Formats: sequence, structure tokens, C-alpha cells
Amino acid sequence: MDTKPEVTPGEEPVQDPVSEVPAATRPARSMAWLLIIAALAGGAYWRREAVMSIIGWAGNASAEKNGRGGAGARGGRAEVPVRFARLERIAIQRQVDLSGTLAALDQTRVSSEVAGVIRDLNMELGQEVTAGQVLIQLDTRELELARARAESSLRQIEAQLGIVSGSLNGPETPVMPADDQVAAVRTATANRDDARAQFKRADELYSKGLIPRADHETSQTRLKVAEAALQSAIENVHASKATIEDRRASYQLAQKKLEDATIRAPMGGSISERLVARGEYIRENTQVATIVQTQMLKLRTAVQERYANLIRPGLRVQFRVEPYPDRLFEGKIANISPAIDQDSRTFPVEVLVDNAQNRLKPGLFATGSILTHRDMSVLAVPEDAVSILAGVSSVYIIENGVIKQQSVTLGAQEGRFYEVIDGLEGSETLAASNLSQLVSGDRVSEARMEANTTTPPVIGDTGSGRGGSGRGDGVRGERERGGAR
Repeated sequence: MDTKPEVTPGEEPVQDPVSEVPAATRPARSMAWLLIIAALAGGAYWRREAVMSIIGWAGNASAEKNGRGGAGARGGRAEVPVRFARLERIAIQRQVDLSGTLAALDQTRVSSEVAGVIRDLNMELGQEVTAGQVLIQLDTRELELARARAESSLRQIEAQLGIVSGSLNGPETPVMPADDQVAAVRTATANRDDARAQFKRADELYSKGLIPRADHETSQTRLKVAEAALQSAIENVHASKATIEDRRASYQLAQKKLEDATIRAPMGGSISERLVARGEYIRENTQVATIVQTQMLKLRTAVQERYANLIRPGLRVQFRVEPYPDRLFEGKIANISPAIDQDSRTFPVEVLVDNAQNRLKPGLFATGSILTHRDMSVLAVPEDAVSILAGVSSVYIIENGVIKQQSVTLGAQEGRFYEVIDGLEGSETLAASNLSQLVSGDRVSEARMEANTTTPPVIGDTGSGRGGSGRGDGVRGERERGGAR
């Protein structure tokens, strides 16, 4: 037994929302919900079938409703006015998507080669520097004393060989003297020559029996001692010359350390890091700054292995960065890795980017595409003629004034056109307006010019309409968009 809620006098009766729905419509709505659930749960094929069934159900329901209305009282739906569109052949730029990080073309970490206290600091973060510019000056007192000690040791050994250095800045200038030019060698040579002469006289006198045998042997011994002294003098000279080389290297090292107390920029660029302060004591090999070159940047990215046959040096690259979302930057591929990363199945690519205006900064994340090649005469459909519902693309083909809905597979988009991969042959005429009112079997007519309105021409027509405001303006906007294509 049906029970109705009691109504208190003065109160409005509460309507049951279920009872407001006509009984004939409830099964159809239930079927629609079942189809939606099937579309969400099923695969691509069942999703497409479900979407097409929903569209068909919506069209039938609309037809039944119109059949009960004024226009449908004659037993069918009225013709729907639509714009006609045709497929076109266009050129499409093929591209490979990329994302990566901008990096400096060249970057160097400036370090101190000597220890010391920072006396002068001539750099700031972001400052532009040139190659050779002084960045830091260390205190040089200890280094100057070390150089003076090395120079004194060098002068001492040079004096033993009779070398006179005329310049403190060029101790390596004097030439090593010959062995027989050293005083010690000359003295030993003179002693040997004297001993040799005395032995010769003693030998002559001994052969004549004028001196005893002991005197002869004594002169012979003195000659051997003189010859040994000469050999020792020559060896000492050689040792002194080797010592000079060692002392000269020590002096040059002390001189270099003194020069290294002035830290200079090894290349031109910008200071991206300043890691020390004035008065700070730093040790050897302490990093003091980082310099980056930003006039040219490189975009480091990785491309999927399936595009390995398309990527080559010199290809144009277009990308955007977050600080300039409306600006398109360009570069060219410079370096390509010859190996594939086995973990990510990609290969590294480096793109050179001109940054003469210094708008880009190293470290920015970039997204864009590599322009590989351009395909000509590609079948394309205007975007106004495409209906996309739940990921399923379809068009409405006009055959003898009757609509036929057709699923299509779309590819790349170029301007206001979609590439047609499958579903159309190229000679079809399509509906390009009022798509939400169309179902298969509807009769349509090409929209015509009416009073105070503008008739939308076929896509590509740029003729002007006579309409004024309201609907006429809206139709003119559609025509202008079609003509732009």
C-alpha cells in the first residue's frame, strides 16, 4: 500500500524527486549510467563503444522530446543548419618533445694555490669579470722572505763557480761556465802540469843515473796526486752545477708562490659564487669563487631511443622556461651521445643556446621540442569539425544531407587543424557547427544568410557578412577563424 506523507496545514507539500521523473525515462537513464560505468571500467574499445551508445541514447531522447514538441509534431526532427567543412592537405612540422636543464657552457672553480691572509677582495656576486682580472690579493710578507732566502742560497753556489747574476728577477739568465773556466779546476790543472814537468825531468836524470831511485818515485807519485786532484775538482764543479739547478728551481718556486698570492680570473664570465671574505686566512687549494660563462648556454636533455634515427647535430630546438612563459627560445643541437642509457633507454643530447641578452640563467628548467622534419600534404580536419568526448574523437559526415557519425584517429595538431591518421578518406564533407545537436540520421542544411545575420561560409571563405550585432557577430567570428586556417 502506498503511503503519502502527511501535510500540515500552511506547509507546502514535499515533492518526491523520483516521482517527478517520467516512468518512461527512468529505464533509459539507468541504461546511461550503466554505460558510463562500463566506459570507466573497460578498455579503450569498450570505452569508445560506450561513448557512442551514450551519444546515440542522447540523440534518441532528444528526438523523442522534439517529437512531442511543436517541430516534431509533423512526425520527425527539423533540419539542423550547420556550416560545411572539407578536409585539407597541409604541411605539419614533426617534432620530438624534450625537457632538460640549462647549464653554463664553461664553468671554473677558482682556488688559491698558496696559503695566506686575504688583504684585498675585488669581486662580488654576479659581477662580470675578464680573463686576468685580479680577484683576491693575499698578504705577501712571508712569501717575499721565502723568495729572498732561496735567492741567497742560489747566489752562494753561483759564486763558487764564478757566476755573477746581474738581475734579481732573472737568476736563470747567466750561462753555466765551462769546467776549465772554474778557478778550482784551473788550479788543479796547473798543479798537474807542474807535477808532470817535474816527473819528466826526474825521469831523464834517473835514466842518466844522476838522481837516486827514491827521488824518481817521489816525482812520479806527485804527478798521480795532481791528476787525482784535477779529477776531483772537475767532479766538484759538476756537483756545484747540479746544485745550482736545484737552487734555481727553489728560487723560481718561491717566485711563483709570490705571484700566486695575486689570484686572477682564469677566464671571462660572471661570479656565481663568492666563498671567502676580506681578512680571512685560507689554505692551499681553497676554493674562493666560481665563474660561469653565460653568453652561451647548453641545454642538457635526454631523448628516447626510438628517435635515435631522427636526431642529428644542427637540428633546431624550441623551448620555454618558467620566468618567460610567453617567450620562445631557440637553440641548435651540438653534441649527441653515441650510447644509450640502459636504465632510462634514452641518450644524452646537448643543445647550444645563444644568451647574448643574459635572460636565461644556468639551472633553469626548460621544456620544448626538437624540430626534426616537415611532412607535406598531410590529410587534416578543421578543429571545429571534431567532437571529442571521453577521449574519443569523432566527426559528422554529411552524405546527401544526412548526418553520419564517424570515429577518427587524430595525430599532431598544426594551428587549427588536426592530422587524420585513420577514419577518413579525404573526400568527405563534414559538419563544422552545432555538433552538440547532431546525431546519426539527422538531416542538415547548409546555413544560409538571413535578415540581420551573417551566413557562415565554407571553411576558407573570407567574405564579409552584412549582419549587425548579436548572432551576426558570433557567426562572423566563426567565419574569420575558418578563413585564418
